[in-house]
Amino acid sequence: MAGANTRQQIVEAADRLFYERGFEATSFADIAGIVGASRGNFYYHFRTKDEILGAVIAYRLSKTKEMLDGWESSAETPAKRILSFIELLLINQTKIMAHGCPVGTLCNELAKLDHVAKDDAAKLFNLFRDWLSGQFAALGRGTDADTLAMHILMRSQGVATLATAFRDEAFVRREVDEMRAWLAAQRPRLSETPAPVSDYDS
Repeated sequence: MAGANTRQQIVEAADRLFYERGFEATSFADIAGIVGASRGNFYYHFRTKDEILGAVIAYRLSKTKEMLDGWESSAETPAKRILSFIELLLINQTKIMAHGCPVGTLCNELAKLDHVAKDDAAKLFNLFRDWLSGQFAALGRGTDADTLAMHILMRSQGVATLATAFRDEAFVRREVDEMRAWLAAQRPRLSETPAPVSDYDS
């Protein structure tokens, strides 16, 4: 059990450092220093930084799926579930302004490095894309669900990038409000649904 705990601590420490400093700028010593693991104990779990990267990506995929499953069970409608995704920008605003989007920054860095794990990191975006596409389909937009999913994914990434550059909280709030309004406009028109007949209409 202690070994499993140490491994998990290494993964979580690496996850934070890769986000805050970047993958390339983070060393074994940086990670070990946070965990407090000896060199021998550290190398027992991970021989290379690429092995740690693989574990971090798997960890993020697991945590993201857990979050999406939580939205599925707690939000009653697809619109409310999509809204949960949009409002991540507000929930994580401080971290985003300091370090950017954890998914976007990792994917961008690995792409620039042409790292072998770049496609694995992109699975994080695919997870969001597929989930959002499913929500838009459930909203009644089956024919263009993937296009709408890509649009809101692209817009959230743009907001995160500019939030990091300008560190403007008001900008983030305005953009989230705009995305809320955009989402409301994607719902099927109420006029297309016959209104219930009231006793007072006769």
